[in-house]
Amino acid sequence: MSMNRRELLKMIAAATGTAFVSANAMAYVTLPMKTVQETAFSKDDIAFFNEVGEVIIPRTDTPGAKDVNVGFMMAVIVTDCYTAPQQAAFKDGIAKIKALAKSTYGKDFLLLSNDERTSLLASLNDEADVFNTKAKLASKGVKDAEKPLPHGFTLIKQLTLFTFFTSKEGATKVLRYVAIPGRYDGELPYKKGDRAWAT
Repeated sequence: MSMNRRELLKMIAAATGTAFVSANAMAYVTLPMKTVQETAFSKDDIAFFNEVGEVIIPRTDTPGAKDVNVGFMMAVIVTDCYTAPQQAAFKDGIAKIKALAKSTYGKDFLLLSNDERTSLLASLNDEADVFNTKAKLASKGVKDAEKPLPHGFTLIKQLTLFTFFTSKEGATKVLRYVAIPGRYDGELPYKKGDRAWAT
């Protein structure tokens, strides 16, 4: 019931400035039921991922990241699909968020106001853009296996987008959804501001 995965990968690449990291995650069609204990994270970690995700995809008149529990799916995908270096980079991204909250505001991320959270993640996003651009330039002509990983915050942002838009709510309540197979309409009207399609 999720959107076309190729289109989703293009969207994630455009939003994060780098290709989606874990191709293994694309193999998940439906995930077997797991418990928190079967992941490399705790309930507190998952709650933290949900709070960060909610800044990236907040609830408006449509569901937000917390509504679809992106934190749990992020924990499952990082545990099952990420290599050890990718897991370390993801965890480093989480540590940076926590450290920046302490150094900038003198309190835990979870105690920050919405404006403070947004400002903090925006500064990390800017840092990630610079880091990823430099890494891309430095790795021209380098084999894929030897290219550096994106910034840790980029991995968090990628997984937030991926888990949200592959959820039932993200695909059906945020994107426009038509079940496949459906009829072809080559002249479907488009109005500015229409939501993107999920297939």
